[in-house]
Amino acid sequence: MSVHSSPPAITLSPIGLIESDFPDKFGVPRQPGLAPSARALLRLLPPYDDPLTVRGLETFSHLWLTFLFHQSPERWTPLVRPPRLGGNRRVGVFASRSTHRPNRLGLSLVELIEVDTRGGVRLLLAGADLVNGTPVLDIKPYLPWAEARPEASAGFAPEAPHRLPVCFTQTAEATLAGRDDAASLRSLIEEVLSQDPRPAYRDDDEARRYGVRLRELDIRFRVVAASRGTRLLEVLEIVPA
Repeated sequence: MSVHSSPPAITLSPIGLIESDFPDKFGVPRQPGLAPSARALLRLLPPYDDPLTVRGLETFSHLWLTFLFHQSPERWTPLVRPPRLGGNRRVGVFASRSTHRPNRLGLSLVELIEVDTRGGVRLLLAGADLVNGTPVLDIKPYLPWAEARPEASAGFAPEAPHRLPVCFTQTAEATLAGRDDAASLRSLIEEVLSQDPRPAYRDDDEARRYGVRLRELDIRFRVVAASRGTRLLEVLEIVPA
């Protein structure tokens, strides 16, 4: 085959689907592990839902998931604008972790909480940065002795993103108080909003309202000025989506 000829097409089939706290991609943490309170369930599909496929998996604490960015468009460009660079600087698509990429493949490191093989295979996960309905293409156990490289350089993202304080109005507090999942929901809201999910191109107009969907809820918030020129995000209300 000529080096200039097109390679044959490759067909991949999902081995499972994700059920997560994120109904849509707005608000999903930009990296795995940044919202440890986020829970997800990976349901394996036939014929991969045979308990034999996950025998021994419970001995590992973390997993690599290869998945498809199914809500991203199929088009891609050689240059992208990473939110980490404020959305106004371009880098090569292969120098980024953008969702807009050839083949739309993603890789996520998640914590394995439980393996349930009663009537199929379900994996309970924590810290997942995956939209509800994400097709998963493969699972591999994480090996810290081979894959944790603390001496590695991280280019334009040398450290975890800066976090903003998050506060709740009395209205939002009252809604939380009436829910059975109040503690986990509060943690999830704080972890997601502290990363400032607003678009990279934004202003700090306190009159502007934003919303992010978590679980079956719409979390409505705004940015407010705090002391010494800092900002915080205020949760205004928590309503059914």
